[in-house]
Amino acid sequence: MGVDLTVVICTYNGGTRFPEVLDALLAQVNTAEFSWEILLVDNNSTDNTAQIVKDYQKQFQGIAPLHYCFEPQQGAAHARHRAVKEVKSPLIGFLDDDNIPAKDWVSAAYKFAQEYPKAGAYGSLSSPEFEIDPPPNFKRLIPFLAITQRGSKPLLYKKDQNLLPPSAGLVVRTQVWRESVPEHCILSGRTPGSMLTGEDIEALSYIQMQDWEIWYNPAMQIIHKIPRHRLEPEYLIPFFRGIGLGRYVTRMVRVKPIFRPFFTCGYFANDLRKLIRHIWRYGIETPDAIAACERELLVSSLNSFFYLWRNGYLKPDKSTQQALAKKGSLAVK
Repeated sequence: MGVDLTVVICTYNGGTRFPEVLDALLAQVNTAEFSWEILLVDNNSTDNTAQIVKDYQKQFQGIAPLHYCFEPQQGAAHARHRAVKEVKSPLIGFLDDDNIPAKDWVSAAYKFAQEYPKAGAYGSLSSPEFEIDPPPNFKRLIPFLAITQRGSKPLLYKKDQNLLPPSAGLVVRTQVWRESVPEHCILSGRTPGSMLTGEDIEALSYIQMQDWEIWYNPAMQIIHKIPRHRLEPEYLIPFFRGIGLGRYVTRMVRVKPIFRPFFTCGYFANDLRKLIRHIWRYGIETPDAIAACERELLVSSLNSFFYLWRNGYLKPDKSTQQALAKKGSLAVK
């Protein structure tokens, strides 16, 4: 009997975090009608991740097999690509090591795939759990922290809205990913020493380009735990810098190469307009941490193309170019 759904947890030094995710998966309900498993992808951790998984495997006997694999190349994109290679199930549900799924998350993920056969991917309703209270105006930054609350009914992400769900709590059809997403994307995700991000949006853009629907499914609910340090400027400023620097890719992945210079100029002018308006409102230097994050995002967005080109991100190797050409993709060249 084959496996219908694989829950994938990608982690880097998450030995103090992912056990809570596994505990939540131990408590899943309404899964008798299908077969499921769990795969933890260890993304080059240096802590005791492997031993913790080994200790949990006996607990999952009779519930869902718990597997482990090691991915040495750092970055969330590499960990997810490794998972897609490993699994044999038609559905993959991605959970970060700080995402706590509701007790019916697995069953809701499986059910949605049956009810929406044209959905190539679909995201969860994600609610924050802050270790400390955030500042009152922090809600302006919430959408960037993989917090997604778009109502109580399923919602289709339309192509012309430039809006896609985060990878936290995302479910994809395995074959759709394999046929749509290049093995070597441009963005790889945050790594030690680099906050460059946007790899999840890049991958989903390829899926949407192949005319697969992407949905928001509020029946799949997760809690995204946000520790104290992620509310501090020392974390947030580099975080928003990383989002901004990756924006050229996430904006251009669906644009034909011949039109990219025009779109680049258009985005540059719009970002510059927003930055001038922001400076006019908050001044050259602002003590407002939230405003500082917004400014860092705008400045980094202006610099995105130049940063990526200068650091070689926009020059994929031959194998990548061949893969993109084979898929009919419009990835940045």
